[in-house]
Amino acid sequence: MISIDVISESNLWRKKIKKPDIFFNTLVKGFPKEYRFIKKKISLTILLSNNKNIKRLNNKFRNKDKSTDVLSFPSEKKINIKKLSYIGDIVISYEFMNKPKALSTIEFKSKVTKIFIHGFLHLLGYDHIKLKDFKEMIIEEEKIYQTIEKKIVKLV
Repeated sequence: MISIDVISESNLWRKKIKKPDIFFNTLVKGFPKEYRFIKKKISLTILLSNNKNIKRLNNKFRNKDKSTDVLSFPSEKKINIKKLSYIGDIVISYEFMNKPKALSTIEFKSKVTKIFIHGFLHLLGYDHIKLKDFKEMIIEEEKIYQTIEKKIVKLV
């Protein structure tokens, strides 16, 4: 089972996702079986941030002086899921998710879900440096998204 601690440092998030903790924890319950870690206790943290703060983190940890949509910070270099594991942190920028500003709430939630899945896979050791790895990651992202796509509409 996956447990997510959600921290928001920007009030803008609540305009589109009223209860982010329920939103993300409900999403992972709908993940495909191999990503739910049913007999284990997996946890991670999501920081719902903004462009200013994600730019600062991106510069500090990746030496890239620009904002980005998502950052993932795996707790370990090589993933080793045990019975009880903290797998890391994901930071998502509101401004990146809310482009264009005319996005409906459903479109926004869908976009956030896709980027969350992307960040989640990074925590599990996936990357997209090589084309082969990029293709594999895209396939896994799509597989997870397809299993939870219908839940997004129903979520708070």
